[in-house]
Amino acid sequence: MGERMAVRKTYKLYVDGGFPRSESGRTFPFVSDDGSEVVQISRASRKDLRMAVRAARGALAGWRGRSGYNRGQILYRVAEMVEDRAATFAAQLELGGSSVSGARAEVAEAADLLVWYAGWCDKYVQVIGNMNPVAGPFFNISVPEPVGVVGMAAPSAPVLRGLVAGLAPVISSGNTAVVVAAPAQPMVAITLAEALATADVPAGVVNILTGFPEELAPWMAGHMDVNAVDLSGVHPEALSDLEEAASHNLKRTGRWESPDANLYRISAFTEIKTVWHPKGR
Repeated sequence: MGERMAVRKTYKLYVDGGFPRSESGRTFPFVSDDGSEVVQISRASRKDLRMAVRAARGALAGWRGRSGYNRGQILYRVAEMVEDRAATFAAQLELGGSSVSGARAEVAEAADLLVWYAGWCDKYVQVIGNMNPVAGPFFNISVPEPVGVVGMAAPSAPVLRGLVAGLAPVISSGNTAVVVAAPAQPMVAITLAEALATADVPAGVVNILTGFPEELAPWMAGHMDVNAVDLSGVHPEALSDLEEAASHNLKRTGRWESPDANLYRISAFTEIKTVWHPKGR
């Protein structure tokens, strides 16, 4: 038997629970840090972005309608799948230049972040919301609710931990997400998508596009059906233009330098609803 030919993988997009190629048919190469491995990555277009936003909008009602406890169970399941694929994630991080120990540590930290946010899914409401004192025979209660569809430009470092640090707080409160992965190591984002697809995350709740933020972020910031954007992964010089585009439909914007666990990353993409109710006699 002759030498076996390897099955080369083209890393595709993750939209509405499936793995389509870009509608444009474009790809771009990823070359490992030592130049020894080259794979093809799908290059998303603005039409792919529109389809991802449509999928996220369609999934929003069902996802925000689930109990916080159930969303926590699903996030914990994602953590389990990241642990299960730890060797694959670590190998991909090493291709991008991480040390063996550094890659393993980053995978462990990403799984720990998922567990941390899973624990907050049914608790953040009690911490962020409150009963307000009022003068009169009324209850005045403030409750945080998800803003809707959140666009995210993932940071380029740390790749996996930064991606999880942005995505987990967004979906933990009931938002849906459209993520533009960092082009430096896009394989990591699609491997995370494969973990999401096998972890009971409903189709459309998370959509991951590989490509170039400078091409996709302006359309994401200006899209009128996106309610908020996380611009942590965009170049600082592009921030002012993206924030101006986001202002056209009063999008919330956020940008974080640290990938550490942070309760305020949940509250950043929630809105406070205040309810008045008369007290019984």
